[in-house]
Amino acid sequence: MTVVALALSDRVPIYELAAPCAIFGSRAPRGVEGWYELQVCSPRNARVDEWFRAATEFTYDDLVQADTVVVPACHDLQPSRRLVEAVRAAYDRGARVMSICTGAFVLAEAGILNELRATTHWMYATTLAERYPSITVDPDVLYVDEGRVLTSAGKAAGHDLCLHVVRRDFGAAVANHIARRLVMPPHREGGQAQYIATSVPHSLSDDLAPVLDWALTHLDQAITVEDLARRAHLGTRTLNRHFHARVGTNPLQWLHGQRIRRAQELLEQTDLPVEIVSQRVGLTSAAVLRRHFRRALDTTPDAYRRTFRGARPLHGTTPPASSLDSASA
Repeated sequence: MTVVALALSDRVPIYELAAPCAIFGSRAPRGVEGWYELQVCSPRNARVDEWFRAATEFTYDDLVQADTVVVPACHDLQPSRRLVEAVRAAYDRGARVMSICTGAFVLAEAGILNELRATTHWMYATTLAERYPSITVDPDVLYVDEGRVLTSAGKAAGHDLCLHVVRRDFGAAVANHIARRLVMPPHREGGQAQYIATSVPHSLSDDLAPVLDWALTHLDQAITVEDLARRAHLGTRTLNRHFHARVGTNPLQWLHGQRIRRAQELLEQTDLPVEIVSQRVGLTSAAVLRRHFRRALDTTPDAYRRTFRGARPLHGTTPPASSLDSASA
């Protein structure tokens, strides 16, 4: 069990809590051991926005003992000394520390970001860079992974960062299952594209769901847009319109994305040669897979495998994606 402490500061914006609560506070997918235990830590009588009081059973003293500390945005850019000290103490104990949005200012004030690359909400990137010149602030990425220290951009990027952490800890199949369960939006492009889990469809309950599910179980075949249209009982133009409206891309791009997603899982979880991986995901050769990988993720299959090969469950073995998806939502 990995203890994740969510560090609330007074008047924390309520939306900032959504990603870590929904992802680290969710139940474990079927067959996955060593899942997270979320502890929401706050000072006494802390407010959430202007409307709520945080009635939490954990304090900053508990935060110090956590395995992972998540610092969401703060109401102002001058974090409390107590929070800064607690986060620093947790880091010194060996905790992984991650910030969402302006939570980066807490990490910066604690000295955790010194000489590291980091990001925050673009509106505050200049302020962060000017106030803490030893930090290399990158305002153009969704998040930055520096090992034990991770920072994300604005609120929505917190979802990307939390899913990335799940993938680091448990692998791509589990991270994509969590995204699927939460009906996460389509894949968001960005400078850190190779570190962002490929997305899942907007909805699994609409009339396209059976078609998409069929495609996902036949990625080793040469599926065409016409094949999808026939299964959906639609013309290709109508299918394209439905895809753009509900998935956010066209059928061909979605297929390419799912092939890359499946290739990522195989590269992480197996020792199959790249040539065999390309066949398993319906591509004609390793060269074609490398070309698609470079275009989508700005890396190569071999480099991706070296980076993410260690992503494994803390205990046990990651079950196949199909068994994860069969778990009740």
